[in-house]
Amino acid sequence: MNLKKFFRPDYKFVRQTEEAQLEVQNLDVYIKNNHILKNINLTLPERKITCIIGPSGCGKTTLLKTMNRLIDMVEGARIEGKILLGAEDIVGSGERLIHLRRKIGLVSQKPCPLPMSIFDNVAYGCRIHGIRNRRKIRMIVAHYLKAVGLWNEVENRLKSPASRLSMGQQQRLCLARSLAVEPQFILADEATSSLDPISSKNIEELFIKLKQDYSIIMVTHTLQQAQRIADYAVFMYLGEVIEAGTAEQVFKNPQHELTKEYLSGAFN
Repeated sequence: MNLKKFFRPDYKFVRQTEEAQLEVQNLDVYIKNNHILKNINLTLPERKITCIIGPSGCGKTTLLKTMNRLIDMVEGARIEGKILLGAEDIVGSGERLIHLRRKIGLVSQKPCPLPMSIFDNVAYGCRIHGIRNRRKIRMIVAHYLKAVGLWNEVENRLKSPASRLSMGQQQRLCLARSLAVEPQFILADEATSSLDPISSKNIEELFIKLKQDYSIIMVTHTLQQAQRIADYAVFMYLGEVIEAGTAEQVFKNPQHELTKEYLSGAFN
């Protein structure tokens, strides 16, 4: 499906000229007495798939949670530095989190559909952001269920509980829910790790299509997955960014010895 040619029913959220570059400047994150992220500096490209790789516990998920301020929910968390979305500093922003998270959506490792119908899961964010016209909401729901390849599977049971869907279907539903409010960035925290191989492949192919209109940042433990879909790669170790660059440069010509060791399987 070519999403560029796919009619968007909700022009309120389309950002045809708005800058969508995400820049992290001198970012440090502490949780209680633990220094989790250490002086992170990154510029994440627009309309590309960025894969963040590294061993377990290196700070990948914490970085994603900081990008859409879910880290605020962690007891004892403290943030220093800046995360700029265009000209706006997300860390120091006084903007309500509900509006920030419209701009930067998150798809979690485990699908987390809301305890409501398939239809209402996708419509939920639209209603929060003030859309009340029922016809428009129906158009939006159908549009994004089609965009994630779920419409033909659920069109006759939209009022059924989302919990009755398979894991792969639930993950695509969660993605449709995030897309329905037109985020600028989609954060995916190991979004395929709990899925079967076919569902995982479907999500990968979907991300490749979606990057025509969205900037995607994906945490993955699977090097093969990162090598398949990444345009840009970030390697993290012990809370630091060791190396970042185009996927071709990082995977084929890494500059740092730690990156070479990780890619060779010396540690994981």
